[in-house]
Amino acid sequence: MVEYLVFLTISASVYALFALGLNLQWGFTGLINFGHVAFLTIGAYVTVLLEMRLGVPMFISVLIAVLGCCLFGLIIGFSSIKLREDYLAIVTIGAGELVRLIVQNEEKLTNGTFGLQGYNLPLGGFQPNFLGKLVMIAALTLLAIFALWQLLKNIKLRLKLAQEIQGKSFQPPSRFSTYFWGAVAIILVLICYINGVIALYNYTYKAGLMLLTLIALAVVYWGLETLVHSPWGRVLKAIREDEEVATSLGKNVFWYKLQAFMLGGGIAGIAGAFYSWQLTTIYPSSFEPLMTFNAWIIVVLGGAGNNAGVLLGAIIFWAYDSLTRFIFSNMPFFTSAQVASFRVMVIGLILMLLMLWRPQGILGKKGELSLNV
Repeated sequence: MVEYLVFLTISASVYALFALGLNLQWGFTGLINFGHVAFLTIGAYVTVLLEMRLGVPMFISVLIAVLGCCLFGLIIGFSSIKLREDYLAIVTIGAGELVRLIVQNEEKLTNGTFGLQGYNLPLGGFQPNFLGKLVMIAALTLLAIFALWQLLKNIKLRLKLAQEIQGKSFQPPSRFSTYFWGAVAIILVLICYINGVIALYNYTYKAGLMLLTLIALAVVYWGLETLVHSPWGRVLKAIREDEEVATSLGKNVFWYKLQAFMLGGGIAGIAGAFYSWQLTTIYPSSFEPLMTFNAWIIVVLGGAGNNAGVLLGAIIFWAYDSLTRFIFSNMPFFTSAQVASFRVMVIGLILMLLMLWRPQGILGKKGELSLNV
């Protein structure tokens, strides 16, 4: 049970990183990207290939992979960001498939459909002593405190928002839903923390990777929160709401969009590195377009334009995935293929109900005045 919860923690963290990049592009800037998995693919393959073929240290490999994702975002964005939303969506789908087909058919570097195996892993041969385990548990404790602090801060802001907009034309956040989802998130954080402490004390490679992934997620989350609440972030939200207004204020809309597209791709590249370390073997089939739409589900579920909502959406998505995998697998008169299709149908139904109940997502802000946030 401990190992499975570690797996879920890593998976939710990787997908949260992946979705945070998409949230910056779409949730804050309004850029529709249906080929987001391309950045994940580039991040994973560049990180592994640099380490395998050239012996580049892992940390440097990740930095180069992130720069590669930003460069790819520059190339795609420079040629397509001026397009209308639906045309941009088509171009990004094509870009995502282009990257996947290249790694699938190129054999000298990516090894084609045979994939890449046997590459080194972070902390792969690391065996901490008792003091080392205590240091890692202390780091996990700091991460848990940071997570709880951010959750409480978000709850306080939502309650303040409910008080400020009471009686206005749009519905304020419900106090009940705020307390409910806040309590759910706090319980999940505590469960992950307790399980993580047990896993780190009985150290395995996956436990170490879990800690590294959580540290990376915390750093990226903090950096994004700082950026989106800065003047730069307020310009992005102004562009999302009305490009003409931002242009009339003298802002270079194209350049701001390009920056958000590149940075979102770079964040997805970080997720790609951790994804390759989690899998320990990567194949082109590991980067299907479905991954992009899973990220969209997470962003829509948690609330577009809300980084905390993305984290909550990733946790709920993987909780649903794990619970239904066990519950529906025991259903009579259903084959395994039918069970998989039924699970997709159920999550589609959940999203439809969510759109009726809270179209802005669990932690999203309906009627948000972006420049006043």
